[in-house]
Amino acid sequence: HVQLVESGGGSVQAGGSLRLSCAISESAYSSNCFGWFRQAPGKVREGIVSIDSEGQTTYAESVKGRFTISQDNAKSTLYLQMDSLKPEDSDMYYCAASPSSRGCWWGAVWMYRGQGTQVTVS
Repeated sequence: HVQLVESGGGSVQAGGSLRLSCAISESAYSSNCFGWFRQAPGKVREGIVSIDSEGQTTYAESVKGRFTISQDNAKSTLYLQMDSLKPEDSDMYYCAASPSSRGCWWGAVWMYRGQGTQVTVS
């Protein structure tokens, strides 16, 4: 059973930073594509970032240069460093994973996702 558990969300002023973490269950270690997307209730999902098994990353234009995705060596934790935050970044952020590295990009269709963590920028 794949489990992804996000943490690190909160409230921050515009221009500030937050670091989100995603604890990855062992059953998800074989996944070759991880990422983050954001979505508010009733709104369209917005993919923002991905990282594949080779460490290659892709970023949506809306976050490029401000957000950084990374993963620890054990691949047990996924991170999203968010800098220069803007009010429009306020959203529910979800950690996601898919088995295949094919089609691994920020707009990928994810097979697994966590429960989300709220980010509010004012």
